[in-house]
Amino acid sequence: MGTKDPNTIGLLGQEILEETRNKGVVLALYEALSSRDVDKVQKLLASDLEWWFHGPPSHQFLMRILTGTANSDHYFFKFIPQSIDAFGSTVLVEGCDPDRSITWVHAWTVNDGIITQVREYFNTSLTVTRLDNNNNCPSSDLSSIAPSRHCPSLWESSLPNRVGKSVPGLVLAL
Repeated sequence: MGTKDPNTIGLLGQEILEETRNKGVVLALYEALSSRDVDKVQKLLASDLEWWFHGPPSHQFLMRILTGTANSDHYFFKFIPQSIDAFGSTVLVEGCDPDRSITWVHAWTVNDGIITQVREYFNTSLTVTRLDNNNNCPSSDLSSIAPSRHCPSLWESSLPNRVGKSVPGLVLAL
């Protein structure tokens, strides 16, 4: 029976703890959005939140909510997470509207308990991969990745397949 390196176990435990904390921050944000708790939302988001959007312009619901332009219930889109996963500082959340006609994925970046970035995808199939030296995919120069090289997928959105739509696909490299 071999012994495990306590440093390896410690680093893995720290990573799991960080990911659990980051998920908690993001889930707290969804709860604050749902209850329209502006003070809590402001405490969870960086004042200079970086926001990136991919989808139809009419689906920029999160921006309208965060900027206060979604003041009517008619325009208030309810984000109900159906799955949540974390990879270090990145937290991926997937959901859809009650009619299952709109699917969304949010990729949040959490640093020290504050959300600093969101990448928002609507009616888009998202695949997340990690580009680093550990899986032989260079992180600095994406153009040097030969077509035969494979960077393993960490996560793939599943809701577009369940809704029965053909949607564009994107890759998010961490």
